[in-house]
Amino acid sequence: MTYKLTLQSKEQLTPDTYRYVFDKPEGLDFDAGQATELTLLKDGWRDEARPFTFTSLPDANALEFVIKSYPDHDGVTEQLAKLEKGDTVEIDAPFGAISDHGPGVFIAAGAGITPFIPILEKHAEAGKMACTLIFTNATEADVILREKWEKMDWLTTIFTVTDEDDTGAGVKEEKVDKAFLKENLKRFDQTFYICGPQGFVNDVRDALKDLGADADKIVTEEGW
Repeated sequence: MTYKLTLQSKEQLTPDTYRYVFDKPEGLDFDAGQATELTLLKDGWRDEARPFTFTSLPDANALEFVIKSYPDHDGVTEQLAKLEKGDTVEIDAPFGAISDHGPGVFIAAGAGITPFIPILEKHAEAGKMACTLIFTNATEADVILREKWEKMDWLTTIFTVTDEDDTGAGVKEEKVDKAFLKENLKRFDQTFYICGPQGFVNDVRDALKDLGADADKIVTEEGW
């Protein structure tokens, strides 16, 4: 089943990341953390569907997506950044293996934060956060929704960058690897969520298992 969406608003969050707000069609149900295939209804792009995560909560009145654009790729995300209010896109039925398995440690790289946006909002609304967010990016300017995370009660935030030497307070200049996880986490008998480039997901998952995490409590996209 497909749904046609009309863009209501667009907001720039970082130099290359935007929040897109669309109308929500009737009959569309999804779980926090799930994604959909999105197609631009523009000539030359109708056969270029791409997966993007819903970043709004399932019971919200509108649909939101937070999408990082890659202008140098001449692809769908570059075209999305050119959308204006009133433009239309099409989405397919929701899918995805990342869902809410309760409090835990959320580890994201770059745009990998997107499935965690609604899950963490859900925990915050319930007043049962008890979660940690480890969020790594190339530079401090790339941190998506930093202010939002820092304002969430009971959410412990750890921000890192890998391509910048002069950062502000609260940002570590370190790579998220086994040594980093061992230094910054006290417990490995809890649920871990990982999302980002596949190499990042594989490396972090292997590091967590080496540190004693239960493989059954590591949540990633299916097949990763």
